[in-house]
Amino acid sequence: MSEISIKVQIAGRNYPLTVQAAEEPAIRQAEKAVGESIAFFQKNYAVKDKQDLLAMAALQLASGQASAPLTETRTVVEKVIERVEVPLDITPELTRLEQLADSYLG
Repeated sequence: MSEISIKVQIAGRNYPLTVQAAEEPAIRQAEKAVGESIAFFQKNYAVKDKQDLLAMAALQLASGQASAPLTETRTVVEKVIERVEVPLDITPELTRLEQLADSYLG
């Protein structure tokens, strides 16, 4: 299979990824789900901080995956994490979100 480079946008930030061409639709669907979740929380709650919106969206989406086998969810998350080219100036807020995700998958 051939790899392609794509960019996904999450909470107003672009993230470059290298994925198999066949994986792109699933990545785009996940990107859309995260965006919709963030928009829902932003519209329905008095939350302005993007970090809080991301955390709430992550929790909502992760809890929705509770019916999927944990190993399947972990595999998908690990694949995405491996492909994300994170800038060196990662913020403490993103580090905290990563710790929250790790504790959930833990």
